[in-house]
Amino acid sequence: MSQGETVGPLNRSVGYALKRAATALRVAMETALRPLDLTVPQYSCLEVLSQRPGLSNAELARAVFVTRQSMNLVLRGLQDRGLVTRPATAPQGRALPSTLTPAGRAQLQTASGLVRTVENRMLAPFSAAQQDRLLHDLAACVDAVTE
Repeated sequence: MSQGETVGPLNRSVGYALKRAATALRVAMETALRPLDLTVPQYSCLEVLSQRPGLSNAELARAVFVTRQSMNLVLRGLQDRGLVTRPATAPQGRALPSTLTPAGRAQLQTASGLVRTVENRMLAPFSAAQQDRLLHDLAACVDAVTE
């Protein structure tokens, strides 16, 4: 597309379709997580910490796609609820590594089931092979625009 070219009809724009899908997924996740009193960033933080314990605030922020300031609020809220623990002082440097508590692991197990149900509903129109292809194609899209 040259600089003078427009995006064209929105129903033919891949970027617009991706944004619609992401927004629909987020709304469905928010609805599913509401009974647990979890936001999508809080759930995402728990999920990332379960797979990569000990990450710093900055590392978590990058993994969850929020600012460091927002992640600080997310972590503080999870810590106040007893779902995450962070040391009072940094073991080295300034980073305060976060880990899930047993209550955090239990909350995550419930939340993951709810989110998986949402994801299954979203992917229901696709066969297993089509789901694999979609995942591959989305990764290729990210790679193409990531420097």
